Amino acid sequence: MTDVLAKRRVGSLEVSVVGLGCNNFGGRIGADQTAEVVSAALDAGITFFDTADIYGGTRSEELLGHVLGRRRDHVVVATKFGMPVDADHKGAKPAYVRRALEDSLRRLGTDHVDLYQLHQPDPATPIADTLATLDELVRAGKVREIGCSNFSAAQLREAQAAVRQGAARFVSVQNEYSLLERGPELEVLPECERLELAFIPYYPLASGVLTGKYHRGEPPPPGARLAGVPTGRVDSRLSDETLSVVEALEAFAARNGHSVLELAVAWLIMKPTVTSVIAGATTPAQVRANAKASSWVLTAAQLDEVDGIAPAP
Repeated sequence: MTDVLAKRRVGSLEVSVVGLGCNNFGGRIGADQTAEVVSAALDAGITFFDTADIYGGTRSEELLGHVLGRRRDHVVVATKFGMPVDADHKGAKPAYVRRALEDSLRRLGTDHVDLYQLHQPDPATPIADTLATLDELVRAGKVREIGCSNFSAAQLREAQAAVRQGAARFVSVQNEYSLLERGPELEVLPECERLELAFIPYYPLASGVLTGKYHRGEPPPPGARLAGVPTGRVDSRLSDETLSVVEALEAFAARNGHSVLELAVAWLIMKPTVTSVIAGATTPAQVRANAKASSWVLTAAQLDEVDGIAPAP
Protein backbone atom coordinates (compact mmCIF):
# COMPACT_ATOMS: atom_id res chain seq x y z
CA MET A 1 0.00 0.00 0.00
CA THR A 2 1.32 3.41 -0.95
CA ASP A 3 2.00 5.78 1.92
CA VAL A 4 0.94 9.42 1.74
CA LEU A 5 3.50 12.17 2.23
CA ALA A 6 2.62 15.81 2.80
CA LYS A 7 2.60 17.95 -0.32
CA ARG A 8 3.92 21.43 -1.07
CA ARG A 9 3.87 23.59 -4.17
CA VAL A 10 6.47 24.45 -6.78
CA GLY A 11 4.61 27.02 -8.84
CA SER A 12 1.52 25.21 -10.11
CA LEU A 13 3.00 21.78 -9.29
CA GLU A 14 2.22 19.78 -6.17
CA VAL A 15 5.17 17.71 -4.92
CA SER A 16 5.87 15.43 -1.97
CA VAL A 17 7.95 17.01 0.82
CA VAL A 18 10.52 14.28 0.29
CA GLY A 19 11.57 13.74 -3.30
CA LEU A 20 14.00 11.36 -4.97
CA GLY A 21 17.25 12.64 -6.42
CA CYS A 22 18.07 10.48 -9.42
CA ASN A 23 21.77 11.29 -9.77
CA ASN A 24 22.77 7.69 -8.95
CA PHE A 25 20.78 6.17 -11.82
CA GLY A 26 22.95 4.90 -14.64
CA GLY A 27 26.09 5.58 -12.64
CA ARG A 28 26.33 4.07 -9.18
CA ILE A 29 23.36 1.78 -9.86
CA GLY A 30 22.06 0.09 -12.99
CA ALA A 31 18.65 -0.68 -14.44
CA ASP A 32 17.51 -3.36 -11.96
CA GLN A 33 18.50 -1.39 -8.87
CA THR A 34 16.98 1.77 -10.33
CA ALA A 35 13.68 -0.06 -10.76
CA GLU A 36 13.80 -1.19 -7.13
CA VAL A 37 14.57 2.32 -5.86
CA VAL A 38 11.85 3.98 -7.94
CA SER A 39 9.27 1.39 -6.91
CA ALA A 40 10.19 1.89 -3.25
CA ALA A 41 9.83 5.64 -3.69
CA LEU A 42 6.35 5.29 -5.20
CA ASP A 43 5.33 2.92 -2.39
CA ALA A 44 6.62 5.44 0.18
CA GLY A 45 4.42 8.18 -1.29
CA ILE A 46 7.20 10.05 -3.11
CA THR A 47 5.81 11.84 -6.16
CA PHE A 48 8.74 14.14 -7.06
CA PHE A 49 11.62 12.75 -9.13
CA ASP A 50 14.55 15.03 -9.92
CA THR A 51 17.11 14.15 -12.57
CA ALA A 52 19.35 15.95 -15.10
CA ASP A 53 20.68 15.37 -18.58
CA ILE A 54 24.22 14.85 -17.26
CA TYR A 55 23.36 12.28 -14.58
CA GLY A 56 24.69 8.84 -15.36
CA GLY A 57 26.07 10.13 -18.65
CA THR A 58 22.43 10.76 -19.80
CA ARG A 59 21.32 7.29 -18.66
CA SER A 60 19.51 8.57 -15.56
CA GLU A 61 16.76 10.11 -17.67
CA GLU A 62 16.48 6.95 -19.78
CA LEU A 63 16.23 4.64 -16.78
CA LEU A 64 13.79 6.88 -14.92
CA GLY A 65 11.51 7.18 -17.93
CA HIS A 66 11.58 3.44 -18.56
CA VAL A 67 10.86 2.52 -14.94
CA LEU A 68 8.04 5.03 -14.54
CA GLY A 69 6.34 3.88 -17.73
CA ARG A 70 2.58 4.28 -17.42
CA ARG A 71 2.99 5.80 -13.96
CA ARG A 72 4.68 8.86 -15.39
CA ASP A 73 1.52 11.01 -15.34
CA HIS A 74 1.01 10.30 -11.63
CA VAL A 75 4.29 11.93 -10.61
CA VAL A 76 6.20 15.19 -11.07
CA VAL A 77 9.33 14.80 -13.18
CA ALA A 78 12.01 17.47 -12.99
CA THR A 79 15.16 17.55 -15.07
CA LYS A 80 17.94 20.02 -15.80
CA PHE A 81 20.07 21.29 -18.66
CA GLY A 82 23.08 23.55 -19.05
CA MET A 83 26.02 21.68 -17.55
CA PRO A 84 28.27 20.11 -20.19
CA VAL A 85 26.99 16.78 -21.47
CA ASP A 86 29.89 16.91 -23.92
CA ALA A 87 31.74 19.59 -25.87
CA ASP A 88 28.73 20.32 -28.08
CA HIS A 89 25.94 19.99 -25.51
CA LYS A 90 26.14 22.69 -22.87
CA GLY A 91 25.09 26.18 -21.91
CA ALA A 92 21.83 28.11 -22.15
CA LYS A 93 21.73 29.67 -25.60
CA PRO A 94 18.23 29.52 -27.13
CA ALA A 95 19.02 26.97 -29.85
CA TYR A 96 20.66 24.66 -27.34
CA VAL A 97 17.83 24.98 -24.82
CA ARG A 98 15.38 23.72 -27.44
CA ARG A 99 17.73 20.91 -28.46
CA ALA A 100 18.44 19.90 -24.87
CA LEU A 101 14.74 19.67 -24.06
CA GLU A 102 14.01 17.49 -27.08
CA ASP A 103 16.86 15.19 -26.05
CA SER A 104 15.52 14.96 -22.48
CA LEU A 105 11.96 14.30 -23.66
CA ARG A 106 13.20 11.48 -25.88
CA ARG A 107 15.26 9.91 -23.10
CA LEU A 108 12.45 10.25 -20.55
CA GLY A 109 9.89 8.86 -23.01
CA THR A 110 7.45 11.67 -22.33
CA ASP A 111 5.90 14.63 -24.13
CA HIS A 112 6.53 17.17 -21.36
CA VAL A 113 8.75 17.96 -18.39
CA ASP A 114 6.98 19.18 -15.28
CA LEU A 115 9.88 21.28 -13.97
CA TYR A 116 12.68 22.23 -16.37
CA GLN A 117 15.68 23.73 -14.63
CA LEU A 118 18.75 25.63 -15.79
CA HIS A 119 21.46 23.64 -13.99
CA GLN A 120 23.87 26.55 -13.59
CA PRO A 121 24.16 30.16 -14.76
CA ASP A 122 25.62 30.62 -18.24
CA PRO A 123 27.73 33.79 -18.25
CA ALA A 124 27.97 33.62 -22.07
CA THR A 125 24.21 33.98 -22.55
CA PRO A 126 21.96 36.82 -21.36
CA ILE A 127 19.43 35.35 -18.94
CA ALA A 128 16.67 37.21 -20.80
CA ASP A 129 17.41 35.15 -23.92
CA THR A 130 17.24 31.87 -21.99
CA LEU A 131 14.02 32.88 -20.23
CA ALA A 132 12.36 33.90 -23.50
CA THR A 133 13.14 30.48 -24.96
CA LEU A 134 11.89 28.67 -21.88
CA ASP A 135 8.69 30.70 -22.09
CA GLU A 136 8.23 29.46 -25.68
CA LEU A 137 8.57 25.88 -24.45
CA VAL A 138 6.02 26.47 -21.69
CA ARG A 139 3.58 27.98 -24.19
CA ALA A 140 4.14 24.99 -26.48
CA GLY A 141 3.10 22.64 -23.66
CA LYS A 142 6.47 20.89 -23.51
CA VAL A 143 7.31 22.32 -20.07
CA ARG A 144 4.92 23.09 -17.20
CA GLU A 145 7.17 25.16 -14.93
CA ILE A 146 10.77 26.42 -15.07
CA GLY A 147 13.40 26.68 -12.38
CA CYS A 148 17.11 27.22 -11.85
CA SER A 149 19.96 25.72 -9.87
CA ASN A 150 23.17 27.04 -8.35
CA PHE A 151 21.99 30.66 -8.58
CA SER A 152 23.05 33.37 -6.14
CA ALA A 153 20.58 35.89 -4.73
CA ALA A 154 21.88 38.50 -7.19
CA GLN A 155 21.37 36.11 -10.11
CA LEU A 156 17.83 35.37 -8.93
CA ARG A 157 17.09 39.10 -8.88
CA GLU A 158 18.59 39.49 -12.35
CA ALA A 159 16.46 36.66 -13.70
CA GLN A 160 13.29 38.09 -12.16
CA ALA A 161 14.00 41.52 -13.69
CA ALA A 162 14.50 39.92 -17.13
CA VAL A 163 11.06 38.28 -17.29
CA ARG A 164 8.76 39.82 -19.86
CA GLN A 165 5.27 40.72 -18.66
CA GLY A 166 3.05 37.64 -18.64
CA ALA A 167 5.92 35.28 -19.49
CA ALA A 168 7.06 32.23 -17.58
CA ARG A 169 9.45 32.91 -14.72
CA PHE A 170 11.57 30.75 -12.49
CA VAL A 171 9.38 29.28 -9.75
CA SER A 172 12.18 27.45 -7.94
CA VAL A 173 15.87 27.37 -7.19
CA GLN A 174 17.85 24.25 -6.34
CA ASN A 175 21.05 24.87 -4.35
CA GLU A 176 23.12 22.90 -1.87
CA TYR A 177 21.72 23.19 1.64
CA SER A 178 22.06 21.03 4.72
CA LEU A 179 22.84 21.17 8.43
CA LEU A 180 26.50 21.27 7.41
CA GLU A 181 26.06 23.81 4.60
CA ARG A 182 23.82 26.65 5.76
CA GLY A 183 25.11 29.30 3.36
CA PRO A 184 21.73 29.81 1.60
CA GLU A 185 20.36 31.30 4.83
CA LEU A 186 22.45 34.43 4.31
CA GLU A 187 20.94 35.70 1.06
CA VAL A 188 19.29 33.04 -1.12
CA LEU A 189 16.53 31.95 1.26
CA PRO A 190 15.49 35.55 2.05
CA GLU A 191 15.42 36.25 -1.69
CA CYS A 192 13.25 33.16 -2.22
CA GLU A 193 10.78 34.54 0.30
CA ARG A 194 10.75 37.93 -1.40
CA LEU A 195 10.27 36.47 -4.90
CA GLU A 196 8.00 33.64 -3.70
CA LEU A 197 10.33 30.98 -5.06
CA ALA A 198 10.31 27.38 -3.90
CA PHE A 199 13.69 26.29 -2.56
CA ILE A 200 14.80 22.72 -3.32
CA PRO A 201 17.90 21.67 -1.36
CA TYR A 202 20.34 19.25 -2.94
CA TYR A 203 22.94 17.27 -0.97
CA PRO A 204 20.58 17.42 2.05
CA LEU A 205 22.60 14.64 3.67
CA ALA A 206 25.93 16.35 2.87
CA SER A 207 26.98 13.58 0.45
CA GLY A 208 26.12 10.97 3.07
CA VAL A 209 28.05 12.57 5.95
CA LEU A 210 24.73 13.09 7.74
CA THR A 211 23.81 9.41 7.57
CA GLY A 212 26.19 8.25 10.29
CA LYS A 213 28.20 6.02 7.94
CA TYR A 214 31.45 7.97 8.29
CA HIS A 215 33.52 7.77 11.47
CA ARG A 216 36.50 9.64 12.81
CA GLY A 217 39.84 7.97 12.03
CA GLU A 218 38.28 5.46 9.63
CA PRO A 219 38.38 5.47 5.82
CA PRO A 220 35.05 5.87 4.00
CA PRO A 221 33.27 2.50 3.74
CA PRO A 222 33.51 0.74 0.35
CA GLY A 223 30.82 1.92 -2.05
CA ALA A 224 30.13 5.13 -0.13
CA ARG A 225 29.85 8.33 -2.15
CA LEU A 226 33.05 9.80 -0.69
CA ALA A 227 35.04 6.58 -1.03
CA GLY A 228 36.19 7.44 -4.54
CA VAL A 229 36.56 11.18 -4.09
CA PRO A 230 40.10 12.65 -4.25
CA THR A 231 41.76 12.82 -0.86
CA GLY A 232 41.67 16.59 -0.53
CA ARG A 233 37.92 16.76 -0.89
CA VAL A 234 37.35 13.83 1.46
CA ASP A 235 39.46 15.58 4.08
CA SER A 236 37.33 18.73 3.84
CA ARG A 237 34.06 16.82 4.08
CA LEU A 238 35.30 14.51 6.81
CA SER A 239 37.48 16.82 8.86
CA ASP A 240 37.65 16.36 12.63
CA GLU A 241 35.71 19.61 13.03
CA THR A 242 32.90 18.41 10.78
CA LEU A 243 32.76 14.96 12.33
CA SER A 244 32.58 16.54 15.80
CA VAL A 245 29.47 18.41 14.69
CA VAL A 246 28.01 15.23 13.18
CA GLU A 247 28.67 13.29 16.39
CA ALA A 248 26.87 15.97 18.41
CA LEU A 249 23.94 15.89 15.97
CA GLU A 250 23.84 12.09 16.23
CA ALA A 251 23.67 12.33 20.01
CA PHE A 252 20.90 14.93 19.84
CA ALA A 253 18.88 12.80 17.41
CA ALA A 254 19.35 9.68 19.54
CA ARG A 255 18.12 11.50 22.66
CA ASN A 256 14.96 12.27 20.74
CA GLY A 257 14.49 8.75 19.40
CA HIS A 258 15.69 9.42 15.86
CA SER A 259 18.70 8.96 13.59
CA VAL A 260 20.92 11.78 12.34
CA LEU A 261 19.54 11.13 8.83
CA GLU A 262 16.02 11.72 10.10
CA LEU A 263 17.20 14.91 11.76
CA ALA A 264 18.86 16.16 8.56
CA VAL A 265 15.70 15.69 6.49
CA ALA A 266 13.19 16.81 9.14
CA TRP A 267 15.20 19.96 9.91
CA LEU A 268 15.11 21.01 6.25
CA ILE A 269 11.38 20.37 5.99
CA MET A 270 10.85 22.78 8.88
CA LYS A 271 12.17 25.63 6.74
CA PRO A 272 9.16 27.44 5.21
CA THR A 273 10.89 28.12 1.89
CA VAL A 274 11.91 24.46 1.41
CA THR A 275 9.47 22.62 -0.82
CA SER A 276 10.94 19.14 -1.24
CA VAL A 277 14.05 17.45 0.14
CA ILE A 278 15.48 15.49 -2.78
CA ALA A 279 17.82 12.95 -1.23
CA GLY A 280 19.43 10.42 -3.52
CA ALA A 281 19.30 6.69 -2.84
CA THR A 282 20.89 3.49 -4.08
CA THR A 283 18.66 1.04 -2.17
CA PRO A 284 14.96 0.77 -1.28
CA ALA A 285 15.91 0.92 2.42
CA GLN A 286 17.48 4.35 1.92
CA VAL A 287 14.35 5.58 0.17
CA ARG A 288 12.13 4.39 3.00
CA ALA A 289 14.40 6.01 5.59
CA ASN A 290 14.30 9.35 3.76
CA ALA A 291 10.51 9.28 3.52
CA LYS A 292 10.07 8.23 7.16
CA ALA A 293 12.10 11.24 8.29
CA SER A 294 9.34 13.61 7.21
CA SER A 295 7.19 12.50 10.14
CA TRP A 296 9.44 14.19 12.73
CA VAL A 297 8.19 17.71 13.48
CA LEU A 298 10.83 19.44 15.56
CA THR A 299 9.79 21.78 18.36
CA ALA A 300 11.09 25.34 18.69
CA ALA A 301 13.28 24.21 21.58
CA GLN A 302 14.73 21.38 19.52
CA LEU A 303 15.46 23.74 16.62
CA ASP A 304 17.26 26.07 19.00
CA GLU A 305 19.35 23.17 20.28
CA VAL A 306 20.26 22.18 16.74
CA ASP A 307 21.33 25.76 16.04
CA GLY A 308 23.66 25.50 18.99
CA ILE A 309 25.31 22.42 17.52
CA ALA A 310 25.41 23.44 13.84
CA PRO A 311 25.20 27.26 13.96
CA ALA A 312 23.68 29.43 11.27
CA PRO A 313 26.29 31.36 9.23
